[in-house]
Amino acid sequence: MTRLYGNENFDLQVIGHLRKLGYDALTAHEAGKANQRIPDEQVLEFAISENRAVLTFNRKGFFRLHKTTPSHLGIIACTYDADYERLARRIHAEIEKQGGR
Repeated sequence: MTRLYGNENFDLQVIGHLRKLGYDALTAHEAGKANQRIPDEQVLEFAISENRAVLTFNRKGFFRLHKTTPSHLGIIACTYDADYERLARRIHAEIEKQGGR
């Protein structure tokens, strides 16, 4: 199963819905990494060290990292959707489409 790490800007309610779908999803707050302005590179390094894919709304920064750091477990860069359950279902569908879960 794909393990997930929601970076600091990722909505906690989406994390909750992903957990209901069975995902092991860790938040920056739970990891003790909230409110520290941790650079994107370090967020990705942490996710790699924890064998997790990153969940983020920071599309620009993480698209850049995807190109420069090919050895990660995934970067799920989302557009904001106020329907948190729908966003969680979209993430789930994409993970399954890519062969994860």
